[in-house]
Amino acid sequence: MPAPDPAPAALDFATEQERMTLPVKIADSGPYAFIVDTGSQRTVISRQLAERLRLAPGRNVRITAMTGQSNVTTAIIPLITVGLLAGSRIEAPMLEAQHLGADGLLGLDTLQGRKLTIDFDRRQMTVTTAEKRRRTSRTLPGEIVVTARSVLGQLVVTDAVYRGSSIRVILDTGAAVTIGNLALQRRVGRRKLTPVAVTSVTGSVLQAAYTQIQEVSVGDIKFQNLPVAFADAAPFERFGLHKRPALLLGMDAMRLFRRVDIDFTNREVRFALPRG
Repeated sequence: MPAPDPAPAALDFATEQERMTLPVKIADSGPYAFIVDTGSQRTVISRQLAERLRLAPGRNVRITAMTGQSNVTTAIIPLITVGLLAGSRIEAPMLEAQHLGADGLLGLDTLQGRKLTIDFDRRQMTVTTAEKRRRTSRTLPGEIVVTARSVLGQLVVTDAVYRGSSIRVILDTGAAVTIGNLALQRRVGRRKLTPVAVTSVTGSVLQAAYTQIQEVSVGDIKFQNLPVAFADAAPFERFGLHKRPALLLGMDAMRLFRRVDIDFTNREVRFALPRG
């Protein structure tokens, strides 16, 4: 159980390659820029920062990135602090800073039991403790609530539809673009596709086909002409979604809203619609 926060703290976020970064302290050092990545199971630190801070080495672990699984070395983070959120003794995989695009990633191991609020209007982010509720709390005007189920700690939205067929949607704040799996691409059918290359945090390159798809519904939200990069990305298989049409909803889609609340404890996502 995470310790209760004395009060919510809103932190200004910056962007790196269209992904959000927050100031993070490692023990008494920092702040350093870490990308908030709800698509990553683990918190990651750049090899360069771990060496600069002389962090103790940890075990070798296996991680899943966009291009597949890799065996990597880890470093022991004795204490990590983001605003009022603190975590101790994290065994963080070490990856190259040039591929991360930041000093590290804040993953699900840091965010579990919390609610993450991304306020795009104010360019602020808040992380608070989320207590389990018996029912959905009241919605505010212009707010849409979408429920999800937890798969390996990740929230998977099942109330999503493309052209009358059910799909699965995962919110991935670490992805600059929305990525669809090959099962969804087959549903989309023939249309003009633009080849693109997506670089993984491990440095490997994923070949994808980029296009726009008409009307995807996520709960009561309807996306029109949603840009999607289709690829055989490894996370789909990890979550058991390689055979079922699915999307990793990236920052390009989430930025369409004024605010996005991701509540891992109550397994719900709130979207504040654009004004007007």
